[in-house]
Amino acid sequence: MSFSIEGKTAIVTGAANGVGLAIARHFVNKGANVMFADMDESRLVKECGGKTSDESTMHYFVGDLRERLTLANLLSATLDTYDRVDILVNGSRQMVMSDPLDLDDGSMEQMINQNLMISLRLSQIVAKRMIKQAEGQDSGPVGSIINLSSIAARLSNPELLAYSVANAALDQMTRSMAVALAPERIRVNGVGIGSVMSASLKTLLKDHPEYRKDIEAHTPLGRIAAPNELVEAVQFLASDAAGFMTGQIVTVDGGRTLLDSVAAPAH
Repeated sequence: MSFSIEGKTAIVTGAANGVGLAIARHFVNKGANVMFADMDESRLVKECGGKTSDESTMHYFVGDLRERLTLANLLSATLDTYDRVDILVNGSRQMVMSDPLDLDDGSMEQMINQNLMISLRLSQIVAKRMIKQAEGQDSGPVGSIINLSSIAARLSNPELLAYSVANAALDQMTRSMAVALAPERIRVNGVGIGSVMSASLKTLLKDHPEYRKDIEAHTPLGRIAAPNELVEAVQFLASDAAGFMTGQIVTVDGGRTLLDSVAAPAH
């Protein structure tokens, strides 16, 4: 069965850099209409600004996705441009270190808002739109939602307490939304990412270069992945080839979660 997403319309958040950007670019190359969404306007203009037109398969949206109104405006902009949405990739993610004994460091609220609530709220409003645009359609797929999570949800690293908790909650949200939306023929899956050279990991390694060797030592394949090594797994979940998959967290981690240890930070 083909993994085709040609002609479908996708929203990809976190699309200004790293994994989100790699997915958005890949989707465009595979014939999808893609709304690149992020708050980093300069990066979005660099990636999309000179290429967009009314007929273009790539457009961008700039805004703080932590704000509810911004999410509504993102959906409206997508519908104004493409008139529908078939795929949502929740790739807006951030990783910060946290002190598990400091009640006032703010990391838990920051990680919950960035890594869980954006995905939850956007999934809710996009799912409602998918249901509406499928009225009168008695069979066939209606939509696909893919949440980018982290293997930190399954590992134990005290320095990533808030990040780990937020991703564990995102995985549970994926499963719960999958059950809730199954009667509407909307599939919800996730990708549990290991150490990938994202913007957050680049920043972490710049501040803590010693972590690179630790990450590589705790990854059976012995390296950090490039963002484009994840894109086809996401495309598969977005396509009709995954039509009987929902509520699953597909792990792409170089074997990292096969080792029983308290590993270096995972992204």
